[in-house]
Amino acid sequence: MSHPVHVPGGREAVGTLDSPDADRVVVACPPHPQYGGSRSDQRLRAVSDALAPEIACLRFDYGEWDGGRGERTDAENALAWARTEFDAVGLFGYSFGADVALRAAAAADGDAPAALSVLAPPSELSDGAAVEALDTIDCPVQVVYGERDETVEWRPVVDRARELGHAVESLPADHHFVGQADRAAELVSQFFSERL
Repeated sequence: MSHPVHVPGGREAVGTLDSPDADRVVVACPPHPQYGGSRSDQRLRAVSDALAPEIACLRFDYGEWDGGRGERTDAENALAWARTEFDAVGLFGYSFGADVALRAAAAADGDAPAALSVLAPPSELSDGAAVEALDTIDCPVQVVYGERDETVEWRPVVDRARELGHAVESLPADHHFVGQADRAAELVSQFFSERL
């Protein structure tokens, strides 16, 4: 069962809340909206489907394109809304959404999500801010990447996550996790099940 959600904050971000009767939630940030990224992305749907029944998933669309700044605001607003509705909140992002999620978690200032998982995180989209964000995130972090990903430069994020002792998982996959989306979703689901 799913419910529509209007994310408060004035940017017209809208979402779909899967399993709304759960007491915990994962907020899922989609890939780049200018390349067709949306809450309907198959990787976000796979994560939502793989989550334990007691964990809901808020998949949302960003408001009007704002070069990454407004999109991070949308993620922060979605997190703030989720905190008022659920006992525990996790944050997930794929590709551009991973960059957004990393920066939103770093900006949480003492109100970080309970856990953060990112899939195919790019290091170059925000001039290295995703890598720097890892140094200030105050929650357990998981990084999942495809070993054959040639679409984004994921190595700096993965290397820094390893240096900091975060959970790092690799799959024999490309950036889109063709044939591996369900396996990636299982890894993400297990991470959240153990931490939310």
